[in-house]
Amino acid sequence: MVFNKRFAALLATSLLAACANGEAPKSAAATPPPNKPAFSADPYPSTYKPYPGVPTVVTGVTIYDGEGGRIDNGQILFADGRVVALGESVDAPAGATRIDGTGKWVTPGVIDIHSHLGVYPSPSVRAHSDGNEATAPVRAEVWAEHSVWPQDPGFSRALANGGVTTLQILPGSADLVGGRSVVLKNVYARTAQGMKFPGAPYGLKMACGENPKRVFGSRNQMPSTRMGNMAVDRQAWAKAAEYKRKWDKYNTSGGEMPARDLQMETLAGVLAGEILIQNHCYRADEMANVIDMAKEFGYKVTAFHHAVEAYKIADLLKANDVCAAVWADWWGFKMESYDAIDENLALLQNGGACAMIHSDDENGIQRLNQEVAKALSAGRRMGLTIPDEVAWTWLAINPAKALGIADRTGSLKPGKEADVVLWNGDPLSVYSRPEKVWVDGALLYDSSDPKRRPVSDFELGQPGEGDVK
Repeated sequence: MVFNKRFAALLATSLLAACANGEAPKSAAATPPPNKPAFSADPYPSTYKPYPGVPTVVTGVTIYDGEGGRIDNGQILFADGRVVALGESVDAPAGATRIDGTGKWVTPGVIDIHSHLGVYPSPSVRAHSDGNEATAPVRAEVWAEHSVWPQDPGFSRALANGGVTTLQILPGSADLVGGRSVVLKNVYARTAQGMKFPGAPYGLKMACGENPKRVFGSRNQMPSTRMGNMAVDRQAWAKAAEYKRKWDKYNTSGGEMPARDLQMETLAGVLAGEILIQNHCYRADEMANVIDMAKEFGYKVTAFHHAVEAYKIADLLKANDVCAAVWADWWGFKMESYDAIDENLALLQNGGACAMIHSDDENGIQRLNQEVAKALSAGRRMGLTIPDEVAWTWLAINPAKALGIADRTGSLKPGKEADVVLWNGDPLSVYSRPEKVWVDGALLYDSSDPKRRPVSDFELGQPGEGDVK
């Protein structure tokens, strides 16, 4: 976080020194900042521990490395949770588990940058609806991880059916500023912290367009228009900039410690470059407005999500290093989604922009490989020749970059975390499914082993009549 305040550690020391010199102790609020923070910069740290794995080599496979590379009839070795080597042949240690993958494919684990699993879990009932704190247009103080239900059956479905090993859980889009996102490893855990990707930056969910103006306009509140959306956003950023200035001054010069504001704390974290903006936005003109607003207040938009009109401004996105996370063919369900085209993703790729697929759906997350295939096919029909292995970057390294974790996952490179999927056929075929899925080198799903087919506690059932209570 941005506010790693130096306040508490030397307080006792300074008081003792003052007493020893015969001075009256100074007020804590008026002391210069000592060497440790006034509050925890990471109050909900990850407790994730990788499951145990064994050295494993998979042979005879077609490998998509996640960065656009392809190896035919290749081999991959991973051990101790990391990718060790891949190529036409590898030197596997004695005793390594060997898997013959002849006729099959290996890819990095799928990364979904836009999911609401855990905050809108299955079954979809009102009691489970924890994704939108739609009580004010700016709710930067809420954190999605405090709503994540680890027992959501959607997590295991995404792992087993879709090969999803990492996902970002976002608040909903009712608010202009919906709160912090969290990046999770798709593993079984009792708590959200047990799934939390260690060291992954937080995201901040923002929203443009129809949703905020509909939600708050229907209550006769601001915003009720798109100009109101921008005005409320700008006012929040102006307030956050002042809040950050106060804390920066305190950290440098001491004096009276500013009052803590959880909402402003998150926004100031964005201004400091430590929290990544993940912005729900459909229309090209609104994306352009947001890019200008980011320049006005000195922050950066990491990715626009949904972005159905991104194809209109691929050059602008590329020039500003902004990614676009899109669907293959969702359109027409509201006015701002009406100008969607099936070629969106392929045109973004052709224009040199950072492009990726996303789900926003508990069912779609189970077939993101097929969504990529649809987008790829649409591009080829219009004459854009994009190789299959390049299209896999839309599921792998590109979302990893937009989540700030590309140094650790998102591709099969030696030293990276062994998030690996063995597909039973061409992964861009509707007939193919994950056969095995490893997270950090641990085999968490195996289609041939009933003991490695995930079932959440919630799915185990309720006691029936006559059962012992």
